[in-house]
Amino acid sequence: MAARTPSLSARASCSSSSSVCRLRIGSAHNSQAQEARHVVCGAVSASSRSQRCEPHVVTKMSSDDVVEDDKMDLLRSAWTTTDPKQNAMAKASAVAMSALIAITSPAVVTPPAMATLQPGDPIKNANTLLRNALPIDKKPGAKEIREVQRSLEAIDQDLKVPGVRFSGVDAKVKKAKDSLRKSKDALSKGFAPDKAQQGKDALDELQKGLESDFPAIVEAKDKYAVQPTQTKLLTYVSVVEESLVTEFPFQIPAEYSKMPALKGRAVLDVTLKLNDNKLHENGTHMMLVLDGYNAPITAGNFMDLVMRRFYDGMEIQRADGFVVQTGDPDGPAEGFIDPSTEALRTVPLEIMVKGDKTPVYGETLEENGRYNEDPAIPFNAYGTIAMARAEFEDNSGSSQFFWLLKESELTPSNANLLDGRYAVFGYLVENQDLLSSVQVGDTIESIKVVSGADLLENASYKVFSGFGGGNNSDESSSSS
Repeated sequence: MAARTPSLSARASCSSSSSVCRLRIGSAHNSQAQEARHVVCGAVSASSRSQRCEPHVVTKMSSDDVVEDDKMDLLRSAWTTTDPKQNAMAKASAVAMSALIAITSPAVVTPPAMATLQPGDPIKNANTLLRNALPIDKKPGAKEIREVQRSLEAIDQDLKVPGVRFSGVDAKVKKAKDSLRKSKDALSKGFAPDKAQQGKDALDELQKGLESDFPAIVEAKDKYAVQPTQTKLLTYVSVVEESLVTEFPFQIPAEYSKMPALKGRAVLDVTLKLNDNKLHENGTHMMLVLDGYNAPITAGNFMDLVMRRFYDGMEIQRADGFVVQTGDPDGPAEGFIDPSTEALRTVPLEIMVKGDKTPVYGETLEENGRYNEDPAIPFNAYGTIAMARAEFEDNSGSSQFFWLLKESELTPSNANLLDGRYAVFGYLVENQDLLSSVQVGDTIESIKVVSGADLLENASYKVFSGFGGGNNSDESSSSS
């Protein structure tokens, strides 16, 4: 089916009834127009098997119609502009770039709302995003442990200085140590009963690292030990913070309460089989964290399919440098057919907004009138995982998913056109760079649950176990 690229202006028009997208953008000598034509055509051709693009059909316009370079850098500007001609041009390119994540079946991107660039450097580290999204802000000691977290993460700035800026490292470690000292007792008392021991152990290791390990590194000016120690201590911070979550933070709406739901976080091991016959330095395993605190239904649906071994043996169906996509099973079905109903199982669009207590269900943030607000788990990190869905049906996600790879000029972190329109439900946290080597025809050898299986509620695989949609003929539902 043809991708939807609506007619926006005389500069970039596409016929919805035709398989040809004719672009009329600027003048042939304008560098922005050239690049815009490339982006739009590339997106259109990538998002649909049937649609083709004619990039060289360009109308001649008066000099007044050409946007000058010093007034607008098309590929770097925010989409909101007072000039309707600039706005239309930016919209056309934004729509086209959004189409890059559309799967080559019914899941096609909806037209984006205007996005605005957010101030400050965007957070692109998956583990930092996961820490920030934990529902602990009102817990005893949470403010201080967040200060420890931010101090340790800020060491990244000192690592960028040639030879490492040890004065900065020392100051941040001291600040983190002071924050931890103020909050240790409150933190210890606030741990969930079933997580108390792991929380206390992580707290002790964190204190040891701040009081002895890091100061010794700074004194010795061992630049090679700074980053590994920072990473190790931030791992302890993650354990401490998650140990503060005493219960699932909200009640899932009644209409979705019988669906598989992940009431917490799960760690999965994803093993790929690549056809490039190359030796990959870190192997072909990737570690995936599913975030059920912010997307319980979406993550639960995915995990239920993993437990069914639905994805084992399934080929990668798209890999174009922007996304890696799969999940479309063999046969006419466009997703997972639930054996209990013999019908396509779909999940609602589910997006948690920062500061909210419950996710927005069943509509995009744009449709909800909140397109300027930020999701709790955004499309910021390389290897962000999200559900694909049909273009005009918010609640049509089933089994098809994608990993977002490239941070393009039209999908920058912190102002991504996909945020609020597609349900992110986790991040790759180890060996995510392997995705850059993945090609169509490579295979998901297996996805196995490392931890968190006990947090999956309403698991349908326990009732109707068996082989799902990959090419593995073993009908066992084991994930171990």
